[in-house]
Amino acid sequence: MKKITLLLVVLTGVLALYSCDKNDSYADQLERERNAINDFITKRGITVITEQQFNEQGQTTNLSKNEFVRFTNTGVYMQIMNKGGGETIKKGETATVLCRFDERSIFKDSIQLSNKVLYWSGIVDKMSVTNTSGTFTASFDKGSSVMYHSYKSASVPAGWLAPLPYINIGRIKSAADSLAHVRLIVPSTQGQQNASQNVYPCFYDITYGRGL
Repeated sequence: MKKITLLLVVLTGVLALYSCDKNDSYADQLERERNAINDFITKRGITVITEQQFNEQGQTTNLSKNEFVRFTNTGVYMQIMNKGGGETIKKGETATVLCRFDERSIFKDSIQLSNKVLYWSGIVDKMSVTNTSGTFTASFDKGSSVMYHSYKSASVPAGWLAPLPYINIGRIKSAADSLAHVRLIVPSTQGQQNASQNVYPCFYDITYGRGL
């Protein structure tokens, strides 16, 4: 009951934070979002590279230069911290993927949701991911997802799927193993349901592991 009460308080705050002037057009909201993303990139000292540069350097981002690749079709920015062990999700495969994440408001530059904190540490967000001829679709497990409990949607944000062609999804079996780890700037059009409805961008820090 305490978790439910706290969650309602958090979500009420989020909704209040992103409530826009009724006179704002959708174009106005998108412009404000773009400006917020650009300011965030500047403040964080992020170097944006093109998809061509990303491919030329072996589909990696240079961490020493704080590089993020921008995907033109979606507007998502991605930094690969670690490609991870294991294998990619192959075409025709459906896999269970386990995620730990921080979701940060770009407007406020503060964490608004996370399953890394002690309060939610017992829940690892579980999703079922299918690769259909190179196109990824996914849904959250309603019984094991902070994202679902928070936003009441089983749909995985499209932005969360952007890294999947470029990372391996494996398991930690020894101290030498590592999980795929990415950072993302996700515009509202590629974000979770509340972000899409209220037109705000999020910054994510996510690890991806393979479930059973």
